[in-house]
Amino acid sequence: MTTMNDSEQRALLGLSLMAAFADGTKSDLERDRVREIVESFKNPSLGAMALYRDVLLKKVTVPELASQLTTPEARNLAYEMALGVAEADDRLNDAERAFLSQLQRELGLGAATVDPLQEQADQITSAAVPPVLAGGAAASVAAATVGSSATDKELESTILNHAILAGALELLPGSLATMAIIPLQMRLVYRIGQQYGHQLDRGHIGEFLATAGIGMSSQVLEGYATKLMKGLLGSFGGGIGRGIAGAFTGTAMAFATTWAVGQLAQRYYAGGRTLSGLQMRETFQSLVGQARGLQQQYLPQIQQRSQGLNLSEVMKLAGRGR
Repeated sequence: MTTMNDSEQRALLGLSLMAAFADGTKSDLERDRVREIVESFKNPSLGAMALYRDVLLKKVTVPELASQLTTPEARNLAYEMALGVAEADDRLNDAERAFLSQLQRELGLGAATVDPLQEQADQITSAAVPPVLAGGAAASVAAATVGSSATDKELESTILNHAILAGALELLPGSLATMAIIPLQMRLVYRIGQQYGHQLDRGHIGEFLATAGIGMSSQVLEGYATKLMKGLLGSFGGGIGRGIAGAFTGTAMAFATTWAVGQLAQRYYAGGRTLSGLQMRETFQSLVGQARGLQQQYLPQIQQRSQGLNLSEVMKLAGRGR
């Protein structure tokens, strides 16, 4: 088993940051969130903030960072993480594809390694939101159920189940499992909006999340950062490894964020989308605080849900909206 040194961990972080900014369209909120994540690194030998500045100012290059990864496992993991961050907020654009192509060359990875990862990432992204239904069908279903106490209870159960599943994903060994949390959250928003008579597409849901201060790329990056800080990337054994204490830190974050996303969506769409951007951001932060208090209560269910769970099953569940 190969142990990563600080130089390799720094390279993984740097390449993930490059992937986050590769599309050149990050909002100020997203940039601020990425900066907060980097600031949370306490290992001075990584020089995380200096690396963050160097990435923004383009003082560090892909070849420079890629050269720090000397094992096949580290190089594969670097590409997998960069792909997860780049594709988290949508299908890859031209700038992101160019970045990933360069990274693939510098890491010396062949199509046999890269193509399966790309296919899996595309499947994860595609599972976020189903095709838009005919207007009358969606509206009529929602109109028939809005306001009933049974529906409110069903939505609460749906939100909780999605949060438990998101927490369980962070206990899986593969790094793309972290990326799969985003489609689950988007599908949850879609279902809640539909329940209250609103037809949503991927663009609208992305805007909803961004307005609330929920960055998709930064959320995936935060999941990876948590694993780095807790030493879950310290050894290789089939992607990002398991580690009890650190994994539960990531689980708490995934559970809390997903629960808060669902609760915010319920308030926003039930209230006729009248919340301002500031109100949405303040409400979301308050809900995350509440969810952190709930996570310990549901930890046994999260652990149980993770048993036998794999990404193929998650994508089937997302496709059925469960």
